[in-house]
Amino acid sequence: MARQKASDTTGDRAKLEERMDLFQRTLAKANVRLTAQRRAVFQEVAKRLDHPDAEAVYRAVQSAMPSVSRDTVHRALGLLKDLGLLVPLGPRHESVRYDAHLEPHDHYVCLRCGMTRDIDGLGGDLGAASASVGHLGSAVRARVEVQGICRVCAVREAGRETNTRTRGGTR
Repeated sequence: MARQKASDTTGDRAKLEERMDLFQRTLAKANVRLTAQRRAVFQEVAKRLDHPDAEAVYRAVQSAMPSVSRDTVHRALGLLKDLGLLVPLGPRHESVRYDAHLEPHDHYVCLRCGMTRDIDGLGGDLGAASASVGHLGSAVRARVEVQGICRVCAVREAGRETNTRTRGGTR
């Protein structure tokens, strides 16, 4: 059964330090200047479990660096993606979410609220993906995305249904 990775929490300083070290090495190797804004943007994504979108990253970075602009955050996210330090997870509620966890893993996505979390135990099989898409091109990465209704949304919806029935209304 898939479960959230215990090692991928904001409290895991070792993982965060490992990601920040990779960030610094990658920028140096690419001869890209390490700025405070780039560092803050990457660190914000790297420390979070929720795979934030650009707006969430902007709000968090802006609270610590009031002069940072949305454009700076968007450009930093694009650069970090191009350098292979962030993986865009695709559209979720009209925005792209980012993940700094680069090791192969899969995701759970709530269809109601968009909550996204890492899961393991499913194993996106690159070999099987390569065989399936060989006639289209090559496969570089395979990920499994489990979509469902998270517990919070399920409880919220169950509460609404109960309230509607007790008032005699319909949905």
